Amino acid sequence: MGENMQLQYDKPASVWTEALPIGNGRLGAMIYGGVERETISLNEDTLWSGYPRDWNNPSAREVLPDIRKRVQQGHYTEADQLGRKMMGPYTESYLPFGDLRLSFDHGAVYHSYRRSLDLANAVQRTEYGIGDVFFTREMFASSPDQIITLRLTSSVPGALNFHARLDSPLRHTANIEGEVFVLRGFAPERVEPNYVSSSEPIRYGEPELTSAMAFEGQLIVAETDGRVSLDAGGIHVLNATEAVLYFSAATSFNGFDQIPGNKVDGDNPAVVAATSAAAYLSGAQAKCWTEVRERHVNDYRSLYERVSLRIGGSSVSESKDMDTERRIEQFGAKDPGLVELLFHYGRYLLISSSRPGTQAANLQGIWNASTRPPWSSNWTLNINAEMNYWPAEVCNLAECHQPLLEMIKNLSENGAETAAVHYGTRGWTVHHNTDIWAHTAPVGNYGEGDPAWALWQMGGIWLTQHLWEHYAFSGDEAYLRDFAYPILKEAAFFALDWLIEDSSGYLVTSPSTSPEHKFRTPEGTAAISEGATMDISLIWELFTNSIEAAHILGVDSEFREELIQKRDRLLPLQIGRYGQLQEWSKDFEDEDVFHRHTSHLIGVHPGRQLSERDTPELFAAARTSLERRGDESTGWSLGWRVALWSRFGEGDRALELLSNMLRLVKDGETERYEQGGVYASLLGAHPPFQIDGNFAATAGIAEMLLQSHRSTLMLLPALPDAWQAGEVRGLRARGGFEVSIRWENGSLEEAEITSCSGHRCSVSAGSEAKLTVYHGDIEVPIQRADDGTISFSTDTGTTYRLVKQPYAG
Repeated sequence: MGENMQLQYDKPASVWTEALPIGNGRLGAMIYGGVERETISLNEDTLWSGYPRDWNNPSAREVLPDIRKRVQQGHYTEADQLGRKMMGPYTESYLPFGDLRLSFDHGAVYHSYRRSLDLANAVQRTEYGIGDVFFTREMFASSPDQIITLRLTSSVPGALNFHARLDSPLRHTANIEGEVFVLRGFAPERVEPNYVSSSEPIRYGEPELTSAMAFEGQLIVAETDGRVSLDAGGIHVLNATEAVLYFSAATSFNGFDQIPGNKVDGDNPAVVAATSAAAYLSGAQAKCWTEVRERHVNDYRSLYERVSLRIGGSSVSESKDMDTERRIEQFGAKDPGLVELLFHYGRYLLISSSRPGTQAANLQGIWNASTRPPWSSNWTLNINAEMNYWPAEVCNLAECHQPLLEMIKNLSENGAETAAVHYGTRGWTVHHNTDIWAHTAPVGNYGEGDPAWALWQMGGIWLTQHLWEHYAFSGDEAYLRDFAYPILKEAAFFALDWLIEDSSGYLVTSPSTSPEHKFRTPEGTAAISEGATMDISLIWELFTNSIEAAHILGVDSEFREELIQKRDRLLPLQIGRYGQLQEWSKDFEDEDVFHRHTSHLIGVHPGRQLSERDTPELFAAARTSLERRGDESTGWSLGWRVALWSRFGEGDRALELLSNMLRLVKDGETERYEQGGVYASLLGAHPPFQIDGNFAATAGIAEMLLQSHRSTLMLLPALPDAWQAGEVRGLRARGGFEVSIRWENGSLEEAEITSCSGHRCSVSAGSEAKLTVYHGDIEVPIQRADDGTISFSTDTGTTYRLVKQPYAG
């Protein structure tokens, strides 16, 4: 796994973004590590404002012909104004559950302080001394037992004295019920996005009548040798040497299409939340803390230990034991051990925020302390939600992909009505934002939004790439047939109906935007045109994936042929006046040449449309576009560019982008679009906090070491010169392979490839690498191409060893 993977600090967190995250996919906590006063920010992943509503806007279909006419006439700013008539309401918001607050009777004069997060075990620790007494807290979120647990100890018997209570910024009551401290509340019916000015931004219903969801948290002392008492002020533990707290929580959420609040014929939502929270707590109480911890660690390690990474000698020698904040500030990506830490942190965060049966990781994963969080902490589908899951398959966390795949299914159901009402098409669509209710209409409060981000019909089409990728890595035909292909097919129906002929007879989309970016016209900047490159590339990907899926399943031959014909008629991608891949169908000037979105390069990454071998001129133009975008941007955008430069085979440039990403950002700095990085907690900074940057960094590092999007496994395709030696184990490749690689002196030394599906394996390690393949001590017959690529037959479950020279045994 490389060096010991820990985030560590010598002082408590002073702000939320310095706190350390734990999670079990459903419950999350941010731990400050305070001494006399401790705050632990709590979340439950279904706690959202609102409830299912009708968000579709019938006027969209009425105005569609007029918008298309204005675009054809070149009246783009007029099309923008008409586009406002196509918008629906804003999404709802992800909410904080509240806080676990602890106060200690020992004061705030302390020494020997250490706060850490152990990525290998998913355990957070806070340690410090008061005089001759040493106090330790250990905290984790258990997936097997669905609770958060905190164990507190003192080195001197009877020296532990503390008080604990739950609080919430939402409407709630707090009560003592037997030995349990209970916090009970209900969510607002409406929360306006943080960027909307409103005199009443948070609106509640009446407690007995609200349609919004109920929530409940329960806190108990599960084990202690001290005296315990409870009153309105909380739980009090005195004269203890050890104490263990269990926290459970639940809401009345019962499905994306179900009212979670009071209904005439339904169960009382408060009772639903209370019953679930009590069941989790009761199950955990039946076990001692040692057993709960062991179950947690074993469950977590079963995922985390699948992949390891070692780069060179790892840490700069003096950095290994440094405070992580100072380590970021002083070394950044020059410290290979810090790059390893960033890589594993992304895997840790995905395991902690996305498990089978939970909600998908949102813009902040599952961690949020604000009632009006940035961009509603929703799912932003024009890059951010997809980016969250880029590491899932390649980093051997396919189970963690499941919540997104289920969310796509929900969106396909609601999106069918949106497609019909808004555009009169078959299939399904979703736009750039969604929430727990599977909102599918364009947001913007019926005209207040900007078409540059609101009017983008490709959300569902991009999401289907994840359905295909899950199959491409696993080879699970039952999943493809029963789950993925029907959703792919319906998305393709929408694309077929949404495409129209342009004046040259090519198929284009209209209205069309390149997300959040605008182009310059004589009348001013505009967003809406026709046939933006991202649209064309996404539809190419969808049609290609659907064609392959239908072929594999042996179904829908006529439909498959229609997709082939329509794919061939898509507007060709074009090269502009600067030698760049055009972002729009016309060679417009960018409003911002350094824009954070690189939407027109999706055919390079995460797509497979463009390559040096098959489309060399367009591939080179895409590289020019990336060069023009520059190396400074938001945290998540830097992560995307790491992957893009990796696809261009330029490892040194990818490492430069990682260097820019491993740049310390202080909390409280204003929202910025030109220079992101990471906070002291290593969480991604737009700024503000967005977790997608962490996931993009992990995926980008994996992309530097292994690529498989073009049917060949490319080993070390973008290895930086600075990483002369290293080893990665357990990565997954498309085609059903698990891959481990060891390199020395900047080139491949050996690799192990395990075949999980029995498919033929094609491998490239550069034209200079002469590879021999062994199964055990037996040399395996291979075919060798002129460029050095080799291919060989495989058997399911068999591991093959690839070496640079004949293996002597």
